[in-house]
Amino acid sequence: MPPTSYLFTLVFLTSLLRTVSPSNLQLCLADVNAGKFGEVGGTDNHGNPLNPSQATALTYDLCVSACGAGQEAFDWSIFSQQFASWLLPWLSLLSQLPFGAHNKLQNFESVILALGSPTLAVYSLALTVFNGHWIRRRFKQYNWPSTPHVIKVFTYLQYAPIVVDNGDGLLLSLIENDAWWKDLASHLNYTHTWSISAATSIIWVVIAYLFTVVDSVGGGNIRTSINANGQSVGDLWMWLLSVVIGWLQLSPKSDSKKLLRAFDKDNETAYVVDYEDNVVRVNSTSPRRAIWMRQETSDNLQKDEHCTIPIHNYARFLPWLRGVEEIASAFDTAKKQLKEQPENRPAVPREEEIETPVQSGISCISRIGTLDAAERGCNQPFQPWKGKSIWHRETVLQMSYAAASALFLQWSTTLSAILVVFRTPTIGMWHTES
Repeated sequence: MPPTSYLFTLVFLTSLLRTVSPSNLQLCLADVNAGKFGEVGGTDNHGNPLNPSQATALTYDLCVSACGAGQEAFDWSIFSQQFASWLLPWLSLLSQLPFGAHNKLQNFESVILALGSPTLAVYSLALTVFNGHWIRRRFKQYNWPSTPHVIKVFTYLQYAPIVVDNGDGLLLSLIENDAWWKDLASHLNYTHTWSISAATSIIWVVIAYLFTVVDSVGGGNIRTSINANGQSVGDLWMWLLSVVIGWLQLSPKSDSKKLLRAFDKDNETAYVVDYEDNVVRVNSTSPRRAIWMRQETSDNLQKDEHCTIPIHNYARFLPWLRGVEEIASAFDTAKKQLKEQPENRPAVPREEEIETPVQSGISCISRIGTLDAAERGCNQPFQPWKGKSIWHRETVLQMSYAAASALFLQWSTTLSAILVVFRTPTIGMWHTES
């Protein structure tokens, strides 16, 4: 819709609202008590007929004829009180949501997206949790020194648009480079978790909500004091508490600048075996890297995937899954080669050994994918995972569990809010002494 259409719609709605005469229900009830509208139609708060002079409520027909069909006039004091009591504490929790995008506008958009789509926020959170459990099960079969660090790295990289490159023997060389995985896991393990301010905000919201609930139903006779006071709004926002606590517990690594620095620093220590049996640094032989992070894209279909804010994890799930399976394929190849030639499992080269000729002890694992692999007797060709289907049973189950969790939390809070409104009596014009 063009901007002129939005302006026209706003002007039209404003003029339409001005034509509706607001009702003053308290003044209307006073006129009924004074007998200005006859002797029929007055009731008590439970619908029992009463003399209009004693009535605390009206029948619908009398209300429409005496008070009109328009809504009651807006009262700023009532609105501000209920807004501060039921909604404002929840909005304060928005500052505890994880950020980390390239610019502030994307961070702001993520807040609006979370407000407008709680289901998506919970889905991304649940998917992240299930992915963490799945990758541990996926790699538990590999008895390799780097395996625990690989699990940590790819758990952290759920927030990054990663690419796994299996060309030039780069990926297979990383399987043996235990120090590279350990360093990357260490650099990615920066904290965005519980703090005094976060804990204080959550405690304040919970206490404010409990006090407001108690105050709304407290007092003398609950049957005459309960009314539509905004409690349904407070119940509706309960999902935000779960999302904030969940992300604080997971401590997402979503800062794009820190992610890029971690990759740039660790890729300097990646090495590969060249065709002349030299252990050389990758950055001295090729601009390619085994694992790297995509930058900004002009493709609108991939903007969510490239944005490192955790709520967009739903868009990175399948690319992340491909990367994990590529690494798993490399581990499978290394596992087969090691089973046939266990003596060829060398240690990570020392600093002084880098870029120096090594004529013996070079593992076939490091040669897989290079042109001279067959000549060296490395008979386990690397079978890249790329091109295979990612739609296996685990994928469907993870997405289904995450979707079910999101829908359950969203509708449990929504239905509780609906129930509060539905069970609230449609009364509210009683005298203060009733």
